Amino acid sequence: MEKPLAEAAGIGWQGKHTVVVSREFGSWLFLGAILTDADLPPDAPHPESCGTCTRCLDVCPTQAFPAPFRLDARRCLAYLTVEHKGPIPAEFRSPMGNRIYGCDDCLAVCPWNKFAAVTSEIRLAARDDLKAPALADLVRLDDAGFRALFSGSPVKRIGHARFLRNVLIAIGNSDDRGLVPAVEARLTDPEPLIRGAAIWALRRLDPDRAAELASAAAAEPDPEVRSEWTAPLG
Repeated sequence: MEKPLAEAAGIGWQGKHTVVVSREFGSWLFLGAILTDADLPPDAPHPESCGTCTRCLDVCPTQAFPAPFRLDARRCLAYLTVEHKGPIPAEFRSPMGNRIYGCDDCLAVCPWNKFAAVTSEIRLAARDDLKAPALADLVRLDDAGFRALFSGSPVKRIGHARFLRNVLIAIGNSDDRGLVPAVEARLTDPEPLIRGAAIWALRRLDPDRAAELASAAAAEPDPEVRSEWTAPLG
């Protein structure tokens, strides 16, 4: 992994959130590696400099740090929203809030970020059309629209189904009953992952409407999706 190599190269140290922290750049870093057989003078490893601070551990919405310098990826929203391919476990859906791709709360609170600066690399700049997209627009995206909107973005790699899974959970956490029709439209989506998330979102936003439609569970071919009609909401 690049993180131990960066630490050994003197770039920074692995903080209590397990991410590399730099005195110069804080925790907002992209790491890269150059492989060479050149004879280069080594840099001294950087000492760990977190001190008594536990902000990153305390802010985690899913308590994904069993101890300082240890991460349980199975509880991490960065893993669950990006890498995890199945339904989001029920206990982590409410803590997701409106997060659709990643989390980064543990990075954002690091005091060393007071030394961070906005990058001048244009390829890493946030796109204006993706800074605050409306959930109502995102949930209506078909696969072609998803690919077009996120062309050139790392979001594209999670695929349409996982993306909509995350969007629907964000909608379920939004308390915006105006989104109920858009959620209902996804109850018959061809993708089980999307249907399951839509059921959860509908039950959160409008329990009465969900109860009216619960008879649809009898026709649901996927047992995991079918269970969403009666499972605890978490």
